[in-house]
Amino acid sequence: LKMFWFWFYQPLHLLMVACLCHSIKAPTTSSRQTFNTNLFNFYHSLILADGKETTVHLLKDIPKRYYFALEEGRALAPFTITVTPCDVPIEWSILVHKASASFLGKAERGDHGTQEISIFQKAPSMVSTIFNYKGNSVETYMGMSSPSALYMLEFLSTERDTHITVYLTTDTSGHLYPELPMDPRIDVIGIGHTTVTLTWKHSPSVLQHRDNIQYCLLVNEKHNYKSLCAAETAIRSSGMKLPPTLALSLSPYLLEPQQVMILSNNELSIINRVSSGEVRQICIGTKNTYTVPNLSPSTQYYFDVFVVNLLTNASAAYTGTFARTLEEPEPKVRELKDGKMIQVVLDGKKQKFYSLQYQARHKKIQFTFQLCRGQVQVHITKNGKPVASENISGLRYFSLKGKLLDSYLVQLSSTEESNSSVKVQVSTHFHKPLFPLLPESLKIKSFSKLRTCNSVTIAWLGTQEKSKYCVYKKKIEEHQVWMELQSADRCSGPESRPKSEKVLCKYFYDVNLQRAVTTEAIKGLDAGTLYLFDVYLFGPSGIPIRYHSKIVKTRKKC
Repeated sequence: LKMFWFWFYQPLHLLMVACLCHSIKAPTTSSRQTFNTNLFNFYHSLILADGKETTVHLLKDIPKRYYFALEEGRALAPFTITVTPCDVPIEWSILVHKASASFLGKAERGDHGTQEISIFQKAPSMVSTIFNYKGNSVETYMGMSSPSALYMLEFLSTERDTHITVYLTTDTSGHLYPELPMDPRIDVIGIGHTTVTLTWKHSPSVLQHRDNIQYCLLVNEKHNYKSLCAAETAIRSSGMKLPPTLALSLSPYLLEPQQVMILSNNELSIINRVSSGEVRQICIGTKNTYTVPNLSPSTQYYFDVFVVNLLTNASAAYTGTFARTLEEPEPKVRELKDGKMIQVVLDGKKQKFYSLQYQARHKKIQFTFQLCRGQVQVHITKNGKPVASENISGLRYFSLKGKLLDSYLVQLSSTEESNSSVKVQVSTHFHKPLFPLLPESLKIKSFSKLRTCNSVTIAWLGTQEKSKYCVYKKKIEEHQVWMELQSADRCSGPESRPKSEKVLCKYFYDVNLQRAVTTEAIKGLDAGTLYLFDVYLFGPSGIPIRYHSKIVKTRKKC
C-alpha cells in the first residue's frame, strides 16, 4: 500500500508526507501535542477543500486537524481562511511546514524505493505557528502560500461539543461571503412604544449583485449573535427544529408548531417561540432602513443584521445593537356601563393592571367574568377597600352589597407570560342572567371501551334547566394538539367554525342533577385519527358556554 501511494503522488505530496512524518508540536492551550509520525496516519488525515465551505464538528477537549497545500506548479499565491464558530468560543491555529529546497531536489531524483521513504521521514523542515485565535467571533486570516509549504489548521473546543464552518479559498476574484461596509455598525434612529427603527450602511455586495443578495434581520430579547450560524444553533438548542439556513431565502419550508411565518409587503418574517421569548427572522430585500413592528413596551431587544448570499446561503454579520422600547403610558380607567359586556386583552409579560370603574346605582350589583384565554387575576375594591380577589377560570360571578353611588374599581392582570383575555359585565338585573345555568363540571368524557375504528362515544353533564347543546368535531394531527388546546378561545361560539365541523344539536335537562348527563355516539370517523370534540351550551340570552375540549383517537384496527 505504501509503494502504491508513493508512485501515485507527485513530489509535492511526497514532501507533505515528509513534513508530517517529522515530529512537531501542536498549538493547543492545554498542552502541545505532537503530530502522528507515520505515513498511514497521513493517508487517513483530513484534507481541507479549496473553494468550499466545510462544516467541522468538534468534541470537547479533543483537537481536530485539517491540512492543505497549493497545487503543484503554482508560485507564491494569496489564500484566505474564514472560521465561523456556531456556538461556544473555540481555539484555532494555523501552522506552516516548510521543507528545504535541497531535499525537494533529492525527492525528485529518487528511485521511489523504501530507502527514499526513510529519507523523507528524516527530511529537514521548519515548523512555525503563523496565526492563532480564541473566541466566538467570525475570524478571517489572509496570507501568501508557496508550493513548498504544507499548512495545518487545528481546532479545539474546551467548553462543550460544538460545530464550526471553515472556508478556504485561493481565488481572489470571487467572494463566497458577502462583503461588509467599512463601518458595519447598526444605528438606532427611532424608538417607540412598540417599534424600533434601524439603519445601516449598504454592503458593497448588495450594490454589485442586487438580485442575489438580501438583508435579514434577527430580533430577540436575550443577546446579540456574531453569526447566523450561532443564532440558528441557539434556537435549535431550545428544543425546536429550524428551517434550513434561512428560511431567509423565500422557499416554502415546513414550519414547526412553535413557528409562525408571516409574508407581507414582500417581507418574510419567521417567529420562533422559544422558552426565553420570541426570536424573529425578518428578510427585507435590499432596503437598509427598517422599522421593526409589534414589539412589547418597556422591553430591551437585541438586533442583528446579516447580509446573505441567496445562491450559497453564506452570510456576513453587521455589528449588532440593542434598544429598549418606551414604557407604555398608564392606561386610563375605563368606565363600566350597567348590563354591557366588554372584552379585555392583558399582557402577561408586564403584569400591568387593567382598571375598570363602576358607580353603583343600586345597592346590589353582580360582576360577571368569563375567561377566554390564559389565566386572569381579579381584584375588586369598593370605595378604596378590597372586597374580592381571586384567580378566575371559566365563568365566575361576584354578587356584592353596598350603598347607592358606591365606587367600585376592578383591576385585572394576567398570571401567565402569554397574553390572556377576559369578558367583564356588571349588572343590577339578577333576574335576567346573561349566561346559562352551568353544570357542576364542564369536562367532556370519552369511553375507551366504546371506541371503534370509525366511532367514539362522549358524555357531558347538563343542568335542571332545558338548554340547547351543540357538538362539533375537528380532525387534527399529533403535533397540533398542544397548540389547539393552548390557543383555544373559550369565549368564541360555534359561529366562528366551519359548518362541516358541526355534528349535531340537541336539547335536554333533568330535575335530578344525578341523572342530568347525556351521551352521544359520533360515527363516520376515520380509523387511527385524532379528533378534537367541543360542546357548546346555549342559554336564554343565546350566549354560548364552551365545554373543555376533548381529544380522542379512533382505533387503528378493529
